[in-house]
Amino acid sequence: MKVGLVCPYAWDVPGGVQAHVRDLAETLIDLGHEVSVMTPVDDPATLPAYAVDGGRPRAVPYNGSVARLTFGVAATARVRRWIRRGRFDVLHVHEPVAPSLGILAVWAARGPIVGTVHSSIFRSRALVTAYYVAQTALEKVTALIAVSEHARRTIVDHLGGDAVLIPNGVRVRAFRDAHPMSGLPDGPKLAFLGRVQEPRKGLAVLLRAMPDILARHPNAHLLVIGPGDLDEVLTGHPEAVRQSVVPLGRLDEVDKASALAAADVYVAPNTGGESFGIVLLEAMAAGTPVVASDLEAFERVLDDGRAGLTFAVGDSRALAVQVCRLLDSEQLRSELSVLGGARADEYDWNAVARDVVAVYESVMAGSQGVTEDLRGQLVGRLARPRPSREST
Repeated sequence: MKVGLVCPYAWDVPGGVQAHVRDLAETLIDLGHEVSVMTPVDDPATLPAYAVDGGRPRAVPYNGSVARLTFGVAATARVRRWIRRGRFDVLHVHEPVAPSLGILAVWAARGPIVGTVHSSIFRSRALVTAYYVAQTALEKVTALIAVSEHARRTIVDHLGGDAVLIPNGVRVRAFRDAHPMSGLPDGPKLAFLGRVQEPRKGLAVLLRAMPDILARHPNAHLLVIGPGDLDEVLTGHPEAVRQSVVPLGRLDEVDKASALAAADVYVAPNTGGESFGIVLLEAMAAGTPVVASDLEAFERVLDDGRAGLTFAVGDSRALAVQVCRLLDSEQLRSELSVLGGARADEYDWNAVARDVVAVYESVMAGSQGVTEDLRGQLVGRLARPRPSREST
């Protein structure tokens, strides 16, 4: 099968959608399909062999963050050439209504089109304002996929459609086989991953919890993975907190897995705007127990608290309590490591990609959208029984 994937955001800027498109493309290739990805990119030299330069992106405020998107006449021409040359059996556009390459591809394409919605937007003026523009794109999309229930609600509430739920995937083996990063300080290690200056990633919440954590575990360290000016974020925090932070900066996939495997606890203190929680699954695949804010998206990934510990969003004291519970109990860490690993297995990319291929085959067969039989199969797979903590 010849598949064209469209990524809306700059390939060389870390992000969940970019990682999703990359992993889907590489898994489809491993499964024997022919894949090409069209994506914005600042540095074309960073593109893998299967990806095509969609033009330089611009920074645009979007969905509570700043996204790097590509739009305009030149981008439209690039997309049209790529579609014409690719002769794809199916075009798969991610974030089909985002003001980037995806919507341009939908307008330009003919034939089966699958769209995946990643964003969780409950009150979007942009979507309301651009409703009719979005509709012109969605009318051409044969089937929609949502990576989470939050993302599906975005479609239902704002765009009047519906979607089959197929979650994000994780390359379980890459994280499970990772060697713990060497050269790190002795003592308990917490890990945080995200853009350090983006408020909704919640690093400020975690830093406010560190004095309580250090009071009980004075040799603990916080590994901070991700881009941004960490010195600015640490300004005003106690010296003990500043000294506990180990800045790792932006890491490639191998080093990220290594850092997660080295941590005793992964902390996700995010405050909102998350439709899924792929890094939670990555940490669990690496065998690292998770403490996360009780966002609905995170609760779903953690199987309603069975595969990890949660705390009230923004509550630094509650965060510290949960982290100390884990650091105090090797048995609890071991228990959650096993349960988290089993949970991550349910989202392995080999299974997720086969579900996506089933949608491709459905639309290629001439179905208008996803058949009810297929929808039932996918929902049934996501709802299968999971191990409870009492059964271990």
